[in-house]
Amino acid sequence: MRSSLMRLPDFRWFLAAQAVSLLGSSMAPVALAFGVLDASGSAADLGVVLTAHMVPLLAFLLLGGAVADRLPRRTVLVAAHLGSALTQGGVAVLLLTGRYALLPVAALGFLGGVLAAFTTPALRGIVPQLVPRDRVRQANALLASVRNTTKILGPSLSGIVVAAAGGGPALAFDALTYLLAAVFLARLSLPAAAPSPRPPTKVLSDIRDGWTEFLRLRWVWTVSLGFCVINLVQVGTWQILGPVLTRQLSGEETWGAVLSARGAGMLVVSALMYRLVVRHLLRLGQLMSVLGALPLLALGAHLHAPWLIAIAFVAGLGSSFAAVSWETSLQEHVPPQVLSRVSSYDDLLSYVAIPIGQLGVGLLADRFGGFRVAAAAGLIYAVAAVVPLASAAVRRLPHAQDDPAGTDGAHLLGRSPR
Repeated sequence: MRSSLMRLPDFRWFLAAQAVSLLGSSMAPVALAFGVLDASGSAADLGVVLTAHMVPLLAFLLLGGAVADRLPRRTVLVAAHLGSALTQGGVAVLLLTGRYALLPVAALGFLGGVLAAFTTPALRGIVPQLVPRDRVRQANALLASVRNTTKILGPSLSGIVVAAAGGGPALAFDALTYLLAAVFLARLSLPAAAPSPRPPTKVLSDIRDGWTEFLRLRWVWTVSLGFCVINLVQVGTWQILGPVLTRQLSGEETWGAVLSARGAGMLVVSALMYRLVVRHLLRLGQLMSVLGALPLLALGAHLHAPWLIAIAFVAGLGSSFAAVSWETSLQEHVPPQVLSRVSSYDDLLSYVAIPIGQLGVGLLADRFGGFRVAAAAGLIYAVAAVVPLASAAVRRLPHAQDDPAGTDGAHLLGRSPR
């Protein structure tokens, strides 16, 4: 009988680091929004701060992926978390001392975006170093459970802190969680990477090699393109039209219940996936991702509170299953030495689409009506989720437990694909 993942010291430290860091990060958006709005009285200031964070995240993702594949990922994560503690702490100090000014807050947000660009690829690449290959799915299920729990608890806790003391203390807590996570990550004792048979290359060459590998893994870029379209039509529609349309249909209080129900669904399925064994995990993940389109279709159909809440729960089930299956598939089948770079291209495709959708959804809603836009977004979402299944590379990708010999060897740089 296989031992529990919690008996692996490195995984315990990593899980603890993720738990505290994600709790702080789930509190930060509410704290930052109200902290900036209270200090400036300007929604435009908040938009500048958020944009200042997103732009460097997009600009430096590929560099972050190359660095995470080139340097020890533990070192990258510890440095990035320490830097994030300083940037969030800096914003908290400005708010707590009443010295808010747009330029320094935006500058700190910019630095935070740069650090996030290095954190994301390293986090995805480090999991296969912490657990045996046949336990990657279980590790991702546990991590998803922690992530989804913080999504439920964090915003509510932040709202209480902000209401009682303002955004500064909540951001100070976020900075503290980054610092504590860095301490936990420093405890990891990962084995040294095997020396590469290839001569050292420049970072730009590493980025180009990552692009070559990304293109050659057909199942990766096929699903990534699907996610790009999904993010284009879903994120902006859900974030901007979701609360507006829900208020028109059922009142403001329903939106909070909808978000909570979605979070509960995500938590339930991530817990179930710890024991679930599926032969073609990616195939089922793509099918389950279609459920994420249901809330948009429900809004477009003018459904009221009970239906919206129930459908949001079902959508949470599908979204979490798809996320865990995607993380697991990448970590099982992409070679470790290029995993962070391939992941950075996947993330870049996803993130680039988000601001485009956010900017466009308001214009479309003014032209065609919010309910019609929500329905159209839901239809496009569903189609984009299933289209990748037309590729045999996506449908037939095996789960690691059904592919004990591994497929990594066929995907190494310099070798032809199968």
